[in-house]
Amino acid sequence: MKIGIIGAGNIGGNLTRRLTALGHEVSVANSRGPETLTALVDETGAKAVTVAEAARGAQVVVVTVPLKNVPDLPAGLLDGAAEGVAVIDTGNYYPKERDGRIDAIEDGGLTESRWTEQHLGHRVVKVFNGTYAQDLLERPRPAGDPERIAVPVASDDEAAKRVVRALVDELGFDTVDAGGIDESWRQQPATPVYGLRAGTEAVTRALAEASPERPAAHRA
Repeated sequence: MKIGIIGAGNIGGNLTRRLTALGHEVSVANSRGPETLTALVDETGAKAVTVAEAARGAQVVVVTVPLKNVPDLPAGLLDGAAEGVAVIDTGNYYPKERDGRIDAIEDGGLTESRWTEQHLGHRVVKVFNGTYAQDLLERPRPAGDPERIAVPVASDDEAAKRVVRALVDELGFDTVDAGGIDESWRQQPATPVYGLRAGTEAVTRALAEASPERPAAHRA
């Protein structure tokens, strides 16, 4: 598949490494410009592009930038993407450590991914937001392996969710359907599933045990 990755930090960089190794055509962008991605490009064979170019023709677009930077993404970012593009959101809201207060999340009751959707103007698939970046490199396992990690996947777009779940399977992880984006609070920071390294049964149980109340440590 043709995949665009916006954000070349720990998650974006390691997804670039894994997806190119699996044979996908990957374009990667960051906020500092293509010339700063030379080392990653040389390592992986991915193509460095501007943020505005990252989604062009892409069947999957990964948005993996700090939440506070989502409003700064170019308008019409996804206009040139392939029809039916699946947009992956790996983001998390860290008001005290990084993002500052976002009123629509704090007061409006929006889930983090619903807020991201509103800025992108496109439905997203929330996945890998609670995954350790190094696990993308070190913990893939074949299907059926008892040590295979499962990750929750939430989206209102069922077709995109199927595409992403198949891609996650290809990356070496199981998935658990976590419902729609209004239910994606179940996988936000400080929930039982966040950072959980476990199989499908434990992940399913952790999603069910989540509380909708945002802990004080994760409120502005």
